[in-house]
Amino acid sequence: MRQWHSFIVTTVLMGLSLVGCSQQQRQSQLDTIISRGNVVCGVSGELPGFSFVGQDGKYSGLDVDVCRAIAAALFDNPEAVEFRNLNAKERFTAVQTGEVDVLSRNTTWTMSRDTSVGLEFAPTVFYDGQGVMVKQNGGIKSLADLKGRSICTQTGTTNEQNLADEMRKRNISYTPVVFEDVNIVFATYQEGRCDAVTSDRSQLLSRRSALPKPEEHVILTDVVSKEPLAPAVAAGDAKWNDAVRWTIYTLINAEEMGINSKNVTQLASSSKDPGVRRFLGAEGNLGEGAGLPNDFTVRIIKHVGNYGEIYDRNLGPKTKLNLPRGQNQLWNQGGLLYAPPFR
Repeated sequence: MRQWHSFIVTTVLMGLSLVGCSQQQRQSQLDTIISRGNVVCGVSGELPGFSFVGQDGKYSGLDVDVCRAIAAALFDNPEAVEFRNLNAKERFTAVQTGEVDVLSRNTTWTMSRDTSVGLEFAPTVFYDGQGVMVKQNGGIKSLADLKGRSICTQTGTTNEQNLADEMRKRNISYTPVVFEDVNIVFATYQEGRCDAVTSDRSQLLSRRSALPKPEEHVILTDVVSKEPLAPAVAAGDAKWNDAVRWTIYTLINAEEMGINSKNVTQLASSSKDPGVRRFLGAEGNLGEGAGLPNDFTVRIIKHVGNYGEIYDRNLGPKTKLNLPRGQNQLWNQGGLLYAPPFR
């Protein structure tokens, strides 16, 4: 009996030891990033307003600023980012293989991507819907007018399947013209080799702004689908996922609290509001629980701004896109943006 008891105890202790070793070997990507000194971020690089490389080689856009916010949180330096341009086909593999730490590339959060592609999605940063763009003089006013027509789209995206589903549901026959390269998709449309082009409405607006005569193209009022666009990291790494998620929640919550890049430093040192002090790390240790410095929110807001500042800088009324916020307003202003409480 004693021998049996000793055997059980020894087996349990060995099992605990193996679990401990396994946990030590499984280092979070967050630790790797901090050790490396920068964040490798996968973006499109070809979509004005979201991620675009200017003639000076500098990146700009909402997706780009999300990457910079993460770098600011970790390193107090929004420039501690290495951007990698990825097309729609290669983006998920880049996350799965560790080529990039985070994907911030106008990517729709869907069930299959969340459960079977090896991704963990962060909070939605842009609520969108799929649309269709046509030439103003083409006689096309609605999806029904596209019967028998050709429609350009990018393969490997939700847009391709959404269009097929919607046209099948409406019993509208059409000819899909698909390409892997998004630039070829829009170039083919521009050259008149397809009657319409479909993509997220934000992308259509962005691409239309770059056409020689934007006013000659219209986006139909039909909205084909829901497209919540969100960053993503590799599945199975809760520590890194927490760091990315709470960076994004910081952007949203800061706007709700009226904290921006101009007043954050002053509020961090002088505010008497316990909620503000806790949010900015002047009280408590919320950052530590997410594997972040206690002042990570101050770093983010100081360098990159809150969500409203980011939106206005890249998509707002003073930009070429002038994209109304609509669903991307805060929850208390009629929109869908909502962050859990910082406590």
